[in-house]
Amino acid sequence: MLIALTGFMASGKTSVGRLLADSLGCPFLDLDEVIVKKAGRSIPAIFASEGEEGFRRLEKQALEQTVSRYAENTAVLALGGGTVTVPGAIRLLQEKTTCIYLQASLESIQERLSADTTARPLADEHLAERFAAREPLYAEAAHVTMNTDGLTSEQIADEIIIDCL
Repeated sequence: MLIALTGFMASGKTSVGRLLADSLGCPFLDLDEVIVKKAGRSIPAIFASEGEEGFRRLEKQALEQTVSRYAENTAVLALGGGTVTVPGAIRLLQEKTTCIYLQASLESIQERLSADTTARPLADEHLAERFAAREPLYAEAAHVTMNTDGLTSEQIADEIIIDCL
């Protein structure tokens, strides 16, 4: 069973995913890290040279390969915040994974981003618009939606294990 965590940037997909994989004793994969390794350069560098369209093309390839490789094994996959915008991604997540939407309010996202030093090419003046456009896509892709506002990564991972698996 491939457990895919979806949600907006800074919703906790990576931190929760690592804890969840550790608790389950299975591999953890971060789709952004898979893309970086395959491309041989950072996400900001990919955006700078190929734009969002080029990044999404690499993301689609990485998602398809990762799902194919891990569909029959237990693993946890943290998706990128925009993975659900990739054509065919929602169908693939619905059919081949157990997809969990880590839902956070825009206010929580903004708080987390203000404390985060990670380079995020799409954390810009269009954040609220992007958040509103993607929220229905996360819900469509997910088998389970979990509100994460006010919870720690540990609490979220524990709730996933208790309520979803």
